Amino acid sequence: MDSAAPLLQSESLEDDALASLEDRIRRAVDLVATLRGERDSALAEVDAARKANSAASSENQKLRQEIDTLRTERKQVKARIEKLLGQMELL
Repeated sequence: MDSAAPLLQSESLEDDALASLEDRIRRAVDLVATLRGERDSALAEVDAARKANSAASSENQKLRQEIDTLRTERKQVKARIEKLLGQMELL
């Protein structure tokens, strides 16, 4: 019998195990790279949403102030019209 055959089988098993380990490491590295990309994308989306929310809040505040101003003006106009109507009744 040849004693080299078991040695070749052992080396082949070690090569297979090493190749399997290398493959798992490559997949892990690819997964980490993919997850980092997804994380960066998600962080960019969050940042964009925060900016949009900030802009919308500013616009909302501006519109509320405008509404308050228009309501005040409406009350003033109403009071002036009522005053004029009152003066017309006296005529």
